Amino acid sequence: MKKITLLFTITLLILSCNKPKKSYLEKIQQHQYELNSFYANEKDSPLTIKDLKEFKSLDFFEIDEAYKIIADFELTPNTAIFEMKTSTERLPLYRKYGVASFILNGKEFRLNIYQNQSLLTSVEYKNHLFLPFNDLTNNKTSYGGGRYIDLEIPSTDSNTITIDFNKAYNPYCAYNHKYSCPIPPAENFLNTEIKAGVKIFKKH
Repeated sequence: MKKITLLFTITLLILSCNKPKKSYLEKIQQHQYELNSFYANEKDSPLTIKDLKEFKSLDFFEIDEAYKIIADFELTPNTAIFEMKTSTERLPLYRKYGVASFILNGKEFRLNIYQNQSLLTSVEYKNHLFLPFNDLTNNKTSYGGGRYIDLEIPSTDSNTITIDFNKAYNPYCAYNHKYSCPIPPAENFLNTEIKAGVKIFKKH
């Protein structure tokens, strides 16, 4: 019996090792599927009741691996906590956690990456970092209020951070005006078109 169990375990390990890894395209497609599932879920969706009834899928830019960036990352310790402006009078507290530097579309860019102070005591989100940005697609093919990317604190021995614009998403305000959404600080404007991630929700 022990021999049979061992043989079965070895077989599973072999099958697991031989299972082909997902391609980058498949990983982003899976990410988009999960995003659509979230927006289609009546319990959690930020969509209005009317839009939820009609919802089929978010509109995405074409997946392009060139928009997955390995950026140089410089920590900015001891920066002052500040109130980030939002679409309402709410002023959540953030701190500039670090600066990402990279080249995209032949240009050099820097983006500030922030840490939400209210999440520091959260077990689930204590490693969460927040990247809000604007670019030249705003009010054209992307939401005029900018977009967001969720990141995690890199390991202590790393001086880089991965920024995948294919995972850029809209603030809830793009779908429903009842929400209060952080406005990307002026220094996080990218003077280029970021044709990746979620597009504008045309009804709003």
